[in-house]
Amino acid sequence: MRRLVLFDIDGTLLTADGAGRRAFHDALLEVYGTTGPIEGYSFAGRTDPQIARELLSRGGLDAERIVAGMEGLWRAYLRNLEDEIARVDVHPLPGVHTLLERVETAGEAVVLGLLTGNVAEGARLKLDRAGIGFGRFRVGAFGSDHADRPELPAVAVARAEALTGHVFRRKEIVVIGDTPFDIACGAHLGVRTVAVATGGHPAGELAACAPDYLFANLGDTERVWEAISGG
Repeated sequence: MRRLVLFDIDGTLLTADGAGRRAFHDALLEVYGTTGPIEGYSFAGRTDPQIARELLSRGGLDAERIVAGMEGLWRAYLRNLEDEIARVDVHPLPGVHTLLERVETAGEAVVLGLLTGNVAEGARLKLDRAGIGFGRFRVGAFGSDHADRPELPAVAVARAEALTGHVFRRKEIVVIGDTPFDIACGAHLGVRTVAVATGGHPAGELAACAPDYLFANLGDTERVWEAISGG
């Protein structure tokens, strides 16, 4: 058995009490002087660059102005995020620690990874603050790699191949997440999808997206492991 197991972060592995959204809001104001129409806009399942570009373009900024401010935006966002997560309760969601430990006991043939819209440094800050640990994930694909989430599974697969020498294909690739975007993002690769209703999308909405497996949370370690490792 070989598996590349790719976890989303927010709403799947942890909750950060809105720290990312607040950090993003303040960084947009600082760099661009506007947040765009952020009220009512859902960050869930989107990459950080996608969020920025959508909000700013809807706020009337042209593409040239948006691109010119991007480096400054990420510096401001990461600075703000570090401040925000120091003040709030960032914690793992039910079953996360035990499940990650179960995946890690499977040996070298199973690669633990991340597939997230967070920029890489934002992912590190959140995971370390939650006590999960960024460094335990052997590969990752991040919003800082590509603004379009459907492009991220291929990035993770390429990095896993460079690490192991094995090209992970189809159901060897497992994407675990809490949004319809997570379920859909690897469809073109034929991946195995595990949906978990611990984010902002209820189980019925996730079920309508036809994931391979659906759980209320990650607390039933052996059932989730069977979904990951089964044929």
